[in-house]
Amino acid sequence: MASGLLEPPASAIDQEYRWTLNFGPQHPATHTTLRILLQIEGERVLDARPDIGYLHSGFEKIGEHLNYNQYVTVTDRMNYISPLANNIAWHSAVENLLGIDVPLRCKYIRTILAELARISDHLLCNGACALDTGAFTAFLYAFNQREELYQIFETLCGARFTTSYTRVGGLMYDATPKFIEQVRQFVKNFPKVHADVCRLLNRNRIFVERTKGIGVLTKAEAISRCATGPVARASGVTRDLRKDSPYLAYGDFDFNVICSTDGDCFHRYLVRMDEMLESLRIIEQALENLPPGPVNVPMADRAILPDKSRVYNTIEGLITHFEVVMTNRGFQSPRDECYTAIEAPNGELGFYIVSDGSETAYRARCRPPSFIHFAMFSHLMKGHQVSDIVAVLGSLNVIAAELDR
Repeated sequence: MASGLLEPPASAIDQEYRWTLNFGPQHPATHTTLRILLQIEGERVLDARPDIGYLHSGFEKIGEHLNYNQYVTVTDRMNYISPLANNIAWHSAVENLLGIDVPLRCKYIRTILAELARISDHLLCNGACALDTGAFTAFLYAFNQREELYQIFETLCGARFTTSYTRVGGLMYDATPKFIEQVRQFVKNFPKVHADVCRLLNRNRIFVERTKGIGVLTKAEAISRCATGPVARASGVTRDLRKDSPYLAYGDFDFNVICSTDGDCFHRYLVRMDEMLESLRIIEQALENLPPGPVNVPMADRAILPDKSRVYNTIEGLITHFEVVMTNRGFQSPRDECYTAIEAPNGELGFYIVSDGSETAYRARCRPPSFIHFAMFSHLMKGHQVSDIVAVLGSLNVIAAELDR
């Protein structure tokens, strides 16, 4: 140098422009319960390290202290965007452990609710992702339909958000004619709103440029990193438990598994949009073929809570309710273990239960999609810009409540 001063080493210059930045938990895009530790160089992300310990839920440990019916209230608070799917997953695992086969009408109603929950979850995911990338109107369209779904859930079980609707061996209540009529009306009206959202976003220049080619996950990476649900199917992984391992009444219905091959944020959005239309097909078929009969297994099985009308009006019902709830004479579970999974809105949601013969699980573990998908966030973000974080995070639909251990 002309001044005679020594030049600083290149590493020192690079280090000057590298910063450590906390993204969340206070950032609106993290919903106040996610923290990402960023290493950035200017606007470019060098590393994005997820920190999941901001909710402190302990859901799995609670499963070892509540009985198999009580724990359903905790599953509501895991993926609280689609709590009915969590209810169904938990009690499907318990019924698998106990060897209980629920009535056909119960299977059909659970299938309808699982698909309504899928639509509700996808609406929030795509609506919030659009909001985070600047498309406010689509967010309002999506949440207007979620309000319709909340009205349907309230008609069904009296709760809009934390439903706690399933029971071991059945359901809290049977579906009423009013509920069925509301679902029919939703199925009739939703395609128009769906088309409106597509027109707002599919060719929106800003939304497309902020999501297309961003956060690309190849098919090989999706498989090696255990991705499931829309995240995996957007990368070309044609896996869907509703088809590959049919449960409930899915084997009775005709529907397609929606897939893509690009694996970026935009195609994860497209997969979810098309999946909602397939959910409508399933719901419509289930409504048209809804079988008559009971929604709970017979009361002779002392692991089953009796219907409230029998509790209030018969001595047998009252005694059974007392034995199941207040004593250890209910839930004579085998000393065994099982893992049962369903195709939840975000992917494979499974529960692993170890039983010691009591009315509570000796060990209860959950395989939540968000835990798996958030782990690949660092891989997806490297080399992208800071502004791409909200697009990638929104396309993964990470729900902190099922993520935290």
